Amino acid sequence: MTLTVLLNAGPWLPVPPRGYGGIESVVATLVPELRRAGVRVVLATVGTSTLPADGYVRTLPDGRLAQVARPYNLVSGIAHAHMQAVVRALRTERGIDVVHDHLEVVGPAVLGAMGDQAPPTLQTLHWDLAKHRDFYSAFDGGGRVAFAAVSQSQLDRAPENLRNQTLGVVPLAVPAPDDVQVERGAHVLVLARVTPDKGQDVALRVCREAGVPLVLAGPVAGVDDPTELERRLAAGDPELTGHPDVEYFREHVAPHLDGDRARWVGGVSGEAKERLLRSARALLTPIRWAEPGGTAVVEALARGIPVVGTPLGVLPSIVQHGVTGYLAEGEAELAEWLGKLDDLDPAACREAARQWTPATMAARYLELYHRLLDGGLR
Repeated sequence: MTLTVLLNAGPWLPVPPRGYGGIESVVATLVPELRRAGVRVVLATVGTSTLPADGYVRTLPDGRLAQVARPYNLVSGIAHAHMQAVVRALRTERGIDVVHDHLEVVGPAVLGAMGDQAPPTLQTLHWDLAKHRDFYSAFDGGGRVAFAAVSQSQLDRAPENLRNQTLGVVPLAVPAPDDVQVERGAHVLVLARVTPDKGQDVALRVCREAGVPLVLAGPVAGVDDPTELERRLAAGDPELTGHPDVEYFREHVAPHLDGDRARWVGGVSGEAKERLLRSARALLTPIRWAEPGGTAVVEALARGIPVVGTPLGVLPSIVQHGVTGYLAEGEAELAEWLGKLDDLDPAACREAARQWTPATMAARYLELYHRLLDGGLR
């Protein structure tokens, strides 16, 4: 019998994302592999998504990432509006066996409240589980809502109540490049949303100290295009005025950009992203938070690009110090390691990335779907 999964990607970005999009990139990687394995996938997403699926629940017209960091009382309705459409679909569409949810907190809260009116649900935990402790310490999925972590380090930070309702750990994967040819350039790359947790200000100081050029790639408050950001800020766009990521960019990043040795190129995807990755001397990840998944890290390693970053979250389990990159806590030491990139073998980076394949990720999720249907945590 064909397994039908409603995969809830959330309301923040289309699938696949046009530029930055961690969760949405994971969904875009997972869905084709599930379908190749014979699973029927119904995708719950925003109206501009283009990923092929067997059915759709189209919720909001377009993604709302630009608003995600605004005060809660201004954005709380977004996730609930999305979930209202998901609930309607679950009550009207027949034959959905499992919900695979990716919407932080609101997804399991709503699906859990539906009780046996909703199919068994597996939520992938993409975020730092040190937050939302009030929710995760008290939530009871009743054996019908269970969780999957994306790394053991993420799960180790979870409240005991959540760990007891987690079926397993499924590391994130990215599609392997068609070839492994790289044209190593001079620049170091930061590939991440521009926000304090990602440490772009640290990257600027470290690269200045090391004397290496830096390219920052990633959106600011959901805006991918530098010209658009400048225009909207000049016009006093209310969606951007006072946005914490915009303030961080203006105060701690923009003053240090010179268009040459330090550049912000906006959000990138497709060929533009591929060119930046393949021509980078290293991926720099000076994060300030316990990164749970690290898809950009796996993307870099798969192309033979070493990674230099801080030893937080999942990074120590992905980056082997001295073999596929370097990990250091202080800025002076990060700058020092940037001068030793030639000591690392690109082949070792590519070899390390082979354990995180899309097919492996899909197979592991299939195991968890069937375990959930067989009674899961009961």
